[in-house]
Amino acid sequence: MLTVLLASVAAFGLAVLSAVAGFGGGVLLLPVFTVLFGLRAAVPILTLTQLSSNGARVWLNRGELRAPLIGWFALGAVPGAVAGGLLLARAPLAALTPVLGGFLVGVVVWRRLRPAPQKPANPTFAAVGAVSGAGSALLGSVGPLTAPFFLAAGLTRAAYIGTEAASALTMHLAKIATYGAGDLLTARVWLYGAALTPATVLGAWAGKRIVSRLDDRVFVLLVEAGLVVAGVMFVLGG
Repeated sequence: MLTVLLASVAAFGLAVLSAVAGFGGGVLLLPVFTVLFGLRAAVPILTLTQLSSNGARVWLNRGELRAPLIGWFALGAVPGAVAGGLLLARAPLAALTPVLGGFLVGVVVWRRLRPAPQKPANPTFAAVGAVSGAGSALLGSVGPLTAPFFLAAGLTRAAYIGTEAASALTMHLAKIATYGAGDLLTARVWLYGAALTPATVLGAWAGKRIVSRLDDRVFVLLVEAGLVVAGVMFVLGG
């Protein structure tokens, strides 16, 4: 019972963060869940909580979704997530996280040097989805990886949060299917995933209320700050 309570408090707080920045909850929840549940169980439990959190963000921002970007992202994310899920038991996870962290910090520096980057073409998001799907299946969450591309596409606030969440949802559904095929979705994993759903949905609602009060400039600065923090965490965690 205490484990569920601690995990629920963490899931609520970080669902709020995800609803404001579009990412961050999974990155920070993974070490918490690893301590509480063990690494191999933590990744699928985290995926179930992300499923409910992203689903809630999609619903709350449904009027601002960018369907073409979601479709292109899913085209790469689904096979990427399947491949990453199949590699989960054998991949050298520790070697991947510092690389991802360096990339995230570098992207923010690049955005500061080039404040008006070229808008990526829609098909670019298929490649973004493939890398994100594989990385998410292996590391539990690489939400910060996609943020620079959605920002470069001109998305902010509700359009950014909802479109990123819908794109991630396709990836998490593929991960769930793959984990199930690999016998990683035990009864214990399903139980904890269901128990944490109310906290993540409530956190998504609270985050939506905060985002509605931010202007676009402050929103982008918050996302970039989150990218730097996530990047440093990945580097130190590796």
